[in-house]
Amino acid sequence: MESKKYSTLTTEYSREMDKETPWNEYPRPSMVRGSFLCLNGKWDFTITEGESNPEYKEKILVPFPPESLLSGIEREIPEGSLMHYRRTFTLPEGFKSDRIILHFGAVDTICDVYINGARVAHHEGGYLPFSADVTDRLTEGENELYVKVKDNLDPKYPYGKQTRKRGGMWYTPVSGIWQTVWAECVPENYIEKLRITPTVSDVKIEVIGGEMKKKLTLETGEVYEFEGSEITISPIEKHLWTPNHPYLYRFTLESGKDKVESYFALREIGIRKKHGIPRLSLNGRPYLFNGLLDQGYYPDGIFLPATSNGYKDDILAAKSCGFNMLRKHIKIEPEIFYYLCDSLGIVVFQDMVNNSDYSFFIDTALPTVGFKRLPILFRHRDSESRRIFEEHMYGTIDHLYSFPSVLYYTIFNEGWGQFKADEMYEKAKAYDPTRIYDSTSGWFRRQKSDVDSRHVYFKSVKIGKTTEKPIVISEFGGYSHRVPGHLFGEENYGYRIFETRKEFQEEFTRLYRKEIKPLISRGICALVYTQLSDVEDETNGILTYDRSVLKLDKEKTKAMMEELYTQVIR
Repeated sequence: MESKKYSTLTTEYSREMDKETPWNEYPRPSMVRGSFLCLNGKWDFTITEGESNPEYKEKILVPFPPESLLSGIEREIPEGSLMHYRRTFTLPEGFKSDRIILHFGAVDTICDVYINGARVAHHEGGYLPFSADVTDRLTEGENELYVKVKDNLDPKYPYGKQTRKRGGMWYTPVSGIWQTVWAECVPENYIEKLRITPTVSDVKIEVIGGEMKKKLTLETGEVYEFEGSEITISPIEKHLWTPNHPYLYRFTLESGKDKVESYFALREIGIRKKHGIPRLSLNGRPYLFNGLLDQGYYPDGIFLPATSNGYKDDILAAKSCGFNMLRKHIKIEPEIFYYLCDSLGIVVFQDMVNNSDYSFFIDTALPTVGFKRLPILFRHRDSESRRIFEEHMYGTIDHLYSFPSVLYYTIFNEGWGQFKADEMYEKAKAYDPTRIYDSTSGWFRRQKSDVDSRHVYFKSVKIGKTTEKPIVISEFGGYSHRVPGHLFGEENYGYRIFETRKEFQEEFTRLYRKEIKPLISRGICALVYTQLSDVEDETNGILTYDRSVLKLDKEKTKAMMEELYTQVIR
């Protein structure tokens, strides 16, 4: 099979990574146990055209997708083929408790998991984690773990910006395992999940699983004993979470033989009026959410940086320029990303991942030139595709529910896969009423949404006709500056092109000072500049794709952003 190369651009993280067991760190910071067996590393790998018995001729470095440079495979997976992963493992001495749970962070798209020849899990969808109790299939010695995966980029399943014909705003596809594979041991009756709901004064902690009697101990020393499945506590000392002060209350929870560590924050997002204008609020006060579009792509790992420092440095780069929010664009990251947002202090506006077909003419071209109210009633009518989107929407909310940095969800972006937007808003809002919902980001607006969400490219940012909802400029900018030596390829995609860094900085500054700043007092309460980093042909990031160059002067940019924030508190 001929290899199809994508890029030789690398990041510094690939040079510092553990090449034997990459991502060998605890993958679930929202609920930490003492047991952890990382199963990343070199697996046997092959691709077949059918169900024939695989002959393993290659090694792949898990958890990187096979299209990536870091995987060691670095080629596209042909449509209709199957990927086969295999490795053996032995449980460390003293590791085994009552039950062994096997976890997968994410596998794209349809997979079956086998332990010693017996199927233990089947999963569909490429962005959410899944697990299986494999206790009864394990032996005392060596065990075989085999994973079979199919990824045809079937649009029924969420796919984001993946495409086989990459270019422009569409990117290299990923397949197979792309997040950590790991195992843990748990007692017979164990804590399965925590669901944490904060306010500015207290927090409700729901516990799924475990014994009836439980004990919760805050790091500060406060102890709460309770029976049943939930408790509401009000810490003696109140510290509200904000991007400037990301205070986390850490705690341990004991239930029978089980013990886990977790954390929560005190915070609320809502809508308040100031001077008669509806505004988004954080902890009861009007707040300007000023962020960057974050697509989560890396040149060497594609969907995954070589180490978690890739996520950490992205967040710190955004904060160093005065931004306080990232819009995670049609992609769901490993838990470690959201934990870093919680602990380092940056708000997450999270997109649902689109499925169904995309039309450049209907979904992008016509709305960009002003036709934003086209009837789309008869689009995306496939019942299975709609069911899958709805299930994935609920799964996303469940998965991210307890992360305090996640404050806002985008349901549909620019009409991609959009159907019954009002109904999806009602269902999502009923499922989790603690977040803000942007039903139709950009255009094809319907009746129900918490915000008035607009995309502005190719023209000046203006408010024009306002509504009774907070105004969010959910995409704008997209200015391109190519930095030689840090490029994916020869193609260039952006909304305005600047040859020099000086021109880029000057026009970026003009955009915020002359267009954005005057509109904040008139109702703009959230901003998403496109974008955090270059992505393949798109060179409109404030960072290069390899994360080596910050194109902006961070001191000047941060000072300018502080000017914006003062507009909100006046």
